[in-house]
Amino acid sequence: MTTAARPSGADHLRHRRSFWLIAAAFAATMAFTTLPTPMYGLYKARDHFPTVLITVIFAAYGFGVMAGLFFAGHVSDYLGRRRVLLGAVATEVVSCLIFILRKDVGSLLVARFICGVGIGALTSTATAHLTELRGVGAPDEDGRRASLVASAVNTGGLALGPLIGGILTEWLPDPLTLPFLVFLVVLALVAVTALIVPETVARPDPAPSYHPQRVSVSAEVRGEFIAAGLAAAGSFAVLGFFTSLTGSVLGDVMHQRSRLATGLIVCGAIGASSVSQVALTRLLPRRKLQTGVGLIAAGLALVAIGTMVASLAVFAVGGIVAGAGIGLIFASSIAAANRMAHPTRRGETVAGMFLAAYAGITVPVIACGVLLTWVPTVTLVVWFSVLIIVIATASTWRMLRYTR
Repeated sequence: MTTAARPSGADHLRHRRSFWLIAAAFAATMAFTTLPTPMYGLYKARDHFPTVLITVIFAAYGFGVMAGLFFAGHVSDYLGRRRVLLGAVATEVVSCLIFILRKDVGSLLVARFICGVGIGALTSTATAHLTELRGVGAPDEDGRRASLVASAVNTGGLALGPLIGGILTEWLPDPLTLPFLVFLVVLALVAVTALIVPETVARPDPAPSYHPQRVSVSAEVRGEFIAAGLAAAGSFAVLGFFTSLTGSVLGDVMHQRSRLATGLIVCGAIGASSVSQVALTRLLPRRKLQTGVGLIAAGLALVAIGTMVASLAVFAVGGIVAGAGIGLIFASSIAAANRMAHPTRRGETVAGMFLAAYAGITVPVIACGVLLTWVPTVTLVVWFSVLIIVIATASTWRMLRYTR
């Protein structure tokens, strides 16, 4: 489970190029996961289900991600990065075909769960693969660029999905089928990419016995790892809100039914997360965390105000500001996981961090969906914003205790 034979010369260039190919493939696959975001209103109208079911559908994806992380997020440490990447992409293709061929609520739930399972296997594997490819292609670097790119393309891909979905469903025919046909082609290209890049893990003989996910960090950094996981969960709770409930807020409060508008707002919030990671990469670690939690608090305050006064502009700006903060907190958490990971168990450690993040993105959304049955949308958004500000502040403060 060690890195394969160290290349030199032209092989260094090959690994650097492969680094960017995997980054693009990672982003494209993540975009597929948020592609349906602007379509939830169409599904709701087609199948006549209540708003609460939208959050259940989103939660099915979140639980799928956690299942994929728990059962498969670490196996690339001994099966190899490419093999697990191909399996994850094949799982996404199955999800895509269900979206195309089946037209009922049950199949929608199954498709989202399967999509989540594939992403759970993909995220930690691709993140570890990027770190190792960069380590071989640019051995003089300290690993921060690989962590930055991994977290930026993760959230950048999530941001592209709603925008692409909004464009493909606003004006083009067959809006519940065409986007998935497009992504069948995209996923095929991702599979080709996984086939041509170098493997970075030497498979042991014999392979170790299988076990579900175990987070492997040494005892002296365990407290720091838990703090980073809590911070990732708190920041991702905001992403869960935007990807699952933006359409409901725009429709119920602002009477805005445009699928493109929904896609643009979600894209803006998640895209700001990706941009802030790149634009503010030179910030010192403590300042990055302090800036991130400040932006999350300010952005959520604007989201609450925008909802109360039914202002689309204020709501959208709040999403962008909060998204920028999410990016800084998430990048810090991924960097911490990569730094604490043992080289032979990098996939396990990174999977553990993503498991924490997706717990944060799933559980609050379920609670919001249940509360929407009894609580007005405006009240829910205001109280959700206050709660997440408290959670994000507390979790980031704990992470700051370990950050110099």
